[in-house]
Formats: sequence, C-alpha cells, structure tokens
Amino acid sequence: MKLRLSLVVFSLILSVFIGLALSRQGRSGDGPASKNKKPLIGLSMDTLKEERWNMDKTLFVKRVEELGGEVLVQSANSDDARQIQDIEALLSRGVDALVIIPHNASAMSRAVDAAHRAGVPVLSYDRIITGCDLDLCITFDNLRVGREQAQYLADTLLAGKSRMRIVRIYGSKTDYNAVLFKQGQDDVLLPLIKSGRVEVIHEDWADDWRPENAKKITNAAITKNGKNFDAILASNDGTAGGAIQALLEEGLAGKIRVTGQDADLAACQRILGGTQSMTIYKPIKVLATRAAELAFDMARHKVIYAPDQIDNGFKKVPAVFLDVKLVTGTNMMETVVADGFHKEAALTGKK
Repeated sequence: MKLRLSLVVFSLILSVFIGLALSRQGRSGDGPASKNKKPLIGLSMDTLKEERWNMDKTLFVKRVEELGGEVLVQSANSDDARQIQDIEALLSRGVDALVIIPHNASAMSRAVDAAHRAGVPVLSYDRIITGCDLDLCITFDNLRVGREQAQYLADTLLAGKSRMRIVRIYGSKTDYNAVLFKQGQDDVLLPLIKSGRVEVIHEDWADDWRPENAKKITNAAITKNGKNFDAILASNDGTAGGAIQALLEEGLAGKIRVTGQDADLAACQRILGGTQSMTIYKPIKVLATRAAELAFDMARHKVIYAPDQIDNGFKKVPAVFLDVKLVTGTNMMETVVADGFHKEAALTGKK
C-alpha cells in the first residue's frame, strides 16, 4: 500500500516537473512550442486623430499579419499617463515585442524599463524615446526634414530679394522629433540670420502639434508685427493648416509661403490650391512595413541589422533611417501619386 502511494506521489511530482520544463521551453523560444506560436506584437500609439497615423496603423498591422504574427493596438490620445497604462496592459497580455510611438519622448522611458523587466524588446517608431536603454529606433532623417524645409524658403525667397522675414512654428516640445526638425532648420537659417538676410519676427512651439495652437501663434505674429512678412516655417502639415487658417482670415493666404511635412491629403490639396507651398513626403508605407518586419524579427529573437545610430541621451541607439522627399505642386504626381500614397482624383477632384 505504502509502495503504491509512493509511486503515485512520485508520478505526480514527475508530471509537474515535466509540465514546468515544457512551459519554460515554450517561453524561451528554443523549443517546438515557440516555433508554432504566432508572434504577438504590441503597438502603442500616441494618437489616431491625425490622418497619417491611421495609415501607419493599417499598414503596420497588415504587414505583421502577412508575416504570420498578430498585433494588439492601443491609442493614448496624446495622454502620457494613458500611454503608460496602455503599455502595461499590452505587457500583461504577453506581447513578444513592443512598438511605441511616444507622445512624450522622455516619459516613455518608464515604459521601456517596464518592458525590459518583462523581457520584452522595444522598437521606437518614427519618434525616438529618450533617456533609456532603448533597443531599436526606426525613423526618417529628421534633421534632413528640417534642412529641406528651411532650404526651400532660402532658395525660393532669397533668390529674388536681399532678405526675408519669417515666422517659425515648431512642433510639440514633448516630441523629440520636433527638436530635431528645429535643429535641421537652424543648420540652414542661423548663418543667414547672422548675416542679416533672415529675420525671425515671431516663433513659438505648438503644443501637441495642434492646428489651433499654430493658428494662435500666427495670429500673435500678425498682431505683433503686422502683415509685412514673407513666410511661415511650419514644422508639419497640421500646424501649416492652422497657420493658413489665420492667413485666410487676414486675406494673406497664397501671398505668404508656408512649409509643411507629412504630405497629408489636405496639405497636398492646399499646395495645388496655392495656399501651402511645400511639404515633406515621408513614405509611410516604407516606414510601417519595415517597422513591422523589424518588430516581427525582434519578437522571434532574431539578430537585427541597424546601420545607423541616434543618441537618445542615455546611449547611441541602433537605428534605421529612411529617406524623405520634398514635394511641391510641380512634382506631386511623380511622388505621392506615383507611390499610391494619394489618388490623383482625391487631390484634383477629377474622376
């Protein structure tokens, strides 16, 4: 009887050990269970309020699913506390890799630390997360974006006059990309400002990239300095739209050059309509697709090739930089339309 009982107990203990071993094998990525498991990727987004971010989400999810993975998506509506909660929820769901589009570059360092405690690698998407041991970043060459914007104004305005007066509208202070755009603009403008060829009559940051904040900045510039200026160096298409609304109310739309970035549909329509001068086209399909592939490989613990680096204040983060294109009314069909980013009918209204 005692022998039979001992055998039963031994059998139960052996079963428990076997179960634990199989569980560990499945989680480690080395055993057969991991080969059959669909990689689960968490995508934490700052917002889905703007046109371009909905496109990012759709393309990213589509590519991960094509590769055989799954995506859980959360959007924080530009709320730092909510984004942290979103990421905690994604980690609790057992994601294998985490992709973050941060609202606040520094605040999301906590999220990276939390992910690492859970053994989850983190990819920073489009915007760098600062002050942490970030695994990887994929973004466009944001310094070049700023240089292209400022150089466009210098090339088109200073060619016909000795000096230009401009308003500068920066992006959100919490977005490190906005700092990089400004830095790129400064590379072009500061020598011209020093020589007296460029005068900045007003400048400010547009909180959360909101068009209404850009409109207020433009209104303030006009109230303070009058209507005698040449251009508004707006850092993206949303802020460009807000600035142009203020110009419309003052009868200045189409008379003042306005820059932008993102090649939003509304911005491209404004360019063809003559109220916005240019935008920077960042091929979102390339970004979202490549990010999905990187995240999928990270989830499977594959070695990642990242040829570039970006300093996030903690370390030089491995990075993948993508190219950008300057778009005006003269090359829109060869860029955003040819790439399928926008349809010609949507831009021109012609069927």
